[in-house]
Amino acid sequence: MNERIRITPIRLIDENGEMVGVVDTDEARRRAADLGLDLVEMAADVRPPVCRIMDYGKYRFEQRKKDRAGRARSKGSELKEVRLGRSMKIDPHDVGIRMNQARKFLMAGHRVQIVQNFRGAREMAHRDRGDSRMREVIEELADISKVEMPPRLNGRRMNMILVPDRPRIEAIKRQQAADAAAAAPPPDGDDAALQTPPTPAPETPVAATDSSDETSSTP
Repeated sequence: MNERIRITPIRLIDENGEMVGVVDTDEARRRAADLGLDLVEMAADVRPPVCRIMDYGKYRFEQRKKDRAGRARSKGSELKEVRLGRSMKIDPHDVGIRMNQARKFLMAGHRVQIVQNFRGAREMAHRDRGDSRMREVIEELADISKVEMPPRLNGRRMNMILVPDRPRIEAIKRQQAADAAAAAPPPDGDDAALQTPPTPAPETPVAATDSSDETSSTP
């Protein structure tokens, strides 16, 4: 960048992103300095190297912002696992707890792998019970999710993958925000504005006195 660019000439891109062409490096540095900007090497492995005039500080800020957004997207697509117990013999209440957990993961944007384990030959002989439970899970979470991978049996373990239905989730979040705003109490200023001001009492009219009706007495 700037004085550390030793090779000359270079292929220059100006501050507007337009290709200028091949110019002397000192000339490109002077042009950048006149604009209060930096000369940044963008492609060092070509000849002549490609350099661009830009605000390097702003460029780095935008790159870090993009990197953070990319990490957030990667985290949002993380695969979470929810196990429906160690066997088919799980209390319905416990299934409900795990469904709430899966719902939280989906609302947060995660993919969810639902796992049902089978214990012993008796449970393995009744795979249809596992299929039925998986269908119940799909129906329970159908308002916020879609099936990415349908139920599959691998040994003693049946699993499937659900992914967030983003349009539906966003609609639910908007409705929740609207409900919260409607339920919030109004500020104190609004309370005062809603109060009905007291009605002033009517004034009692005062009778006018005509000076011509007054009589004077002679002492």
